[in-house]
Amino acid sequence: MNPYRLIVVAADPAGLADAGWGDFDIQSCADLDAAAAALQQAPVDALWITAPDAPAQQALLHWPALSAAVLDAALVASLAQPADGLALLRRGAQDLLPLSAPPAEVARALRLGIERKRLEQAARSAWATDMATGLPNRAQLIEHVSHLLALREREPAPMALLAVRIEGFATVQARLGGESAHVLRRKVAVRLRAQLRASDVVASVGADGFAVLLAWIDAPGDARKVADKLAAALQRPFSLQGEAVAVGVALGISLSPEDGRDAEELLRRSLALAATAPALGRAGYANFSERGAVPAANDEE
Repeated sequence: MNPYRLIVVAADPAGLADAGWGDFDIQSCADLDAAAAALQQAPVDALWITAPDAPAQQALLHWPALSAAVLDAALVASLAQPADGLALLRRGAQDLLPLSAPPAEVARALRLGIERKRLEQAARSAWATDMATGLPNRAQLIEHVSHLLALREREPAPMALLAVRIEGFATVQARLGGESAHVLRRKVAVRLRAQLRASDVVASVGADGFAVLLAWIDAPGDARKVADKLAAALQRPFSLQGEAVAVGVALGISLSPEDGRDAEELLRRSLALAATAPALGRAGYANFSERGAVPAANDEE
């Protein structure tokens, strides 16, 4: 069996290999920014992140790359006060451990988290539609992109995959309740769909993420134009319970064939870029081939 790919942040990985829960191919990162950069380069099976105090724990909870990271990887967090980290479980973490947890306990949590994550992925694949929005889910999107890429082997043509990260769902849920957060998610989906052609695909790819497949573009710059259009549309306030609600938005762009010819790779790269693009009240987007986030020109309304 191949070793499990593991990112370790601010933790001592010594002893995991001898714990009897499998072999781990370990990549150590000094901080969350380094971990986000590593996630852009290749998929991993798990992350083990240590937050030794309350500020570090809050930084992890509000890490922009968190949603993308837990989509396919098992996150295990070692915390000074695990009981205070339940919000991390709601964001997708698999397990919370005390800082003093021995390597055997950490290895066990990582391995079981990986297995649970794989079961989740199989369950997601069994459903073709995201029930909250009516959109295709990740599995159906990957199938569609893979089929399109296979066709393009015979008739090459450029295409783009945009990842859209939305900030604001958690705030709405805290202020207005869970149903309002679901309504906001549906309204975001409708607004995305309204900006696109019939041949383009919008899919749900996580609790705060969407993906947009531009099945046909004439030039790489067309993807930027669409990103600007989507960002501008999403920056207009939404009406919820009589209140005007604004969201933050960040986009990541991957292009085919420039950035890859594999559906999973293209989606992973665009998601990783959306996770690190700035969204502090403004829209931002990034193109994988440029290896950096580029602020959009749209101002807050």
